[in-house]
Amino acid sequence: MTRVLIVDDSVVFRKILSEALGKHPGITVAGTACNGREAISKVRLLHPDLMILDVEMPEMDGLATLDELKKQRLETGVIMFSTLTSSGAETTIEALSRGAFDFVPKPTGTGAFAQSVSCIRQELIPKIEAFGHKRNGRKKRVGRTFSMKKASGPVRGSMAVLKKERTVERPSPRLAATRHFRAEAVAIGVSTGGPNALNEVIPRFPSSFRLPVFLVQHMPPVFTTQLASRLNHKSKLEVVEAKDGMIVKPGTVYLAPGDYHMEVAKENNTKIIRLNQGPLVNSCRPAVDVLFRSVSRIYGDKVVAAILTGMGRDGFEGAKILKQKRARIIAQDKDTSVVWGMPKFVVEAGIADRVVPLGNITATIMELSGQRF
Repeated sequence: MTRVLIVDDSVVFRKILSEALGKHPGITVAGTACNGREAISKVRLLHPDLMILDVEMPEMDGLATLDELKKQRLETGVIMFSTLTSSGAETTIEALSRGAFDFVPKPTGTGAFAQSVSCIRQELIPKIEAFGHKRNGRKKRVGRTFSMKKASGPVRGSMAVLKKERTVERPSPRLAATRHFRAEAVAIGVSTGGPNALNEVIPRFPSSFRLPVFLVQHMPPVFTTQLASRLNHKSKLEVVEAKDGMIVKPGTVYLAPGDYHMEVAKENNTKIIRLNQGPLVNSCRPAVDVLFRSVSRIYGDKVVAAILTGMGRDGFEGAKILKQKRARIIAQDKDTSVVWGMPKFVVEAGIADRVVPLGNITATIMELSGQRF
């Protein structure tokens, strides 16, 4: 059972959230608050597992609340409820960098009530469930470590648990880069936990990196614009939100815009970006599978693909196609993933050439693609 604190300055939204979440068997509404200041007091009093936090509030807004949680060392997860505006998106990306677990767009305007109920059912509840699975998994690992320590001593016990977990996560053999393999492109797919993961991965590429990087992050429009801008500011490579017809250039990161599938095509012997609003794939647009299939057609085996943290299985079918063509596949490991869903499917199918922690993703891409720092 996940205990949730709802924080929003709108009485209407607090009521909508409370009624919708209260009906779910795996969720308990521990309480509500009208701003961040009241939320901090309620966290200390009620000890919720998770906070649904509005971005814009009087007295103490969402960002200030996150800072205060960290300052007071209050261990409560946070999912942001964010408006679909440029400023709201920018604040949300900042909130994710300050420790928020994820976010859900907040419906506004005509029909907001009906949209809110739909959003809660389709987007918010699955993310609360993902948070609960992550929290419960962490508790089980801690419990196993504690039990092993009691039985076998503090050092041998904890090492035994770590060894067991690592072998589960690395079923496929290591594949070293060879002189015969030189990648021509990198493709990355990521979802929940993605902005923070990308802040670790993309800025670590050196300015000398000469391959194009194609990137799908599950996000709505406006949010991808802000994410691309933020990554570009922090990175040595140029990071752009992709536009239809863009010519593919080396050393450039192309981020799929929200609500558009991104593909790589070849026209007049020139590789270009193509965007479309075709049907949702794995309930997503953009979808990682769409990107992976297109790079397999254009680049064949000369691809290094990475599947990072995220819910669901998007990217799995595309990764299988790339693997069949002998491209290199990297998966983020369980311990450093916010949600080990997308990487898990790839790892358990045995198609990941490397399973590595987040901090090693860039170096592994560099190694397998034949590039040097």
